[in-house]
Amino acid sequence: MSAPSLVRRLGDLDAQAYAAVARTPTSDAVDVALRKLSRAANHSKISFTVAAVLACRPGAPRLAAATGVGAVAVASVTANLLAKRLARRHRPARAEPGLFPRRYVVMPRSASFPSGHTASAVAFAVAVGKVVPAAAAPLGALAAVVGYSRVHTGVHYPGDVAGGAVLGVGSAAVVLVAGRRIREGM
Repeated sequence: MSAPSLVRRLGDLDAQAYAAVARTPTSDAVDVALRKLSRAANHSKISFTVAAVLACRPGAPRLAAATGVGAVAVASVTANLLAKRLARRHRPARAEPGLFPRRYVVMPRSASFPSGHTASAVAFAVAVGKVVPAAAAPLGALAAVVGYSRVHTGVHYPGDVAGGAVLGVGSAAVVLVAGRRIREGM
């Protein structure tokens, strides 16, 4: 299979997965909760709130907060100023508009790939989880739900979320390695 046909096939599968999520009925309570979570993750507000709480404690929690915020910064810049401009993927057309109106958030104007919300949430979860292992599972679960919420609310394809997650892991790795080198005195 050639590269262009593989890309088309992956795009088709992505669109089918998006349509399946868009057409799956869920309760109003789930729709409203995921919409609120998706909006709460705008501008990494959730991550910054967690970081503020962690920063109030000395030692590893404070280091985790700084590392997490650094990872969010790298992920956000990489996703929004580089990857979205290079990929230029169009946002999904909402399947059967109005079918589940309680789900929707305002459609962003930026490119769809990668999901910046997911990239930042995953970057924060991985970075903080490496410094404070007890935080890894809850923050990882939160990042996964933030990523899903972006598909559920109709603004991203699942592939955008997967790309954002990969970018988030990479961003966390960069910050963790840089932080370790700085602490070791290079």
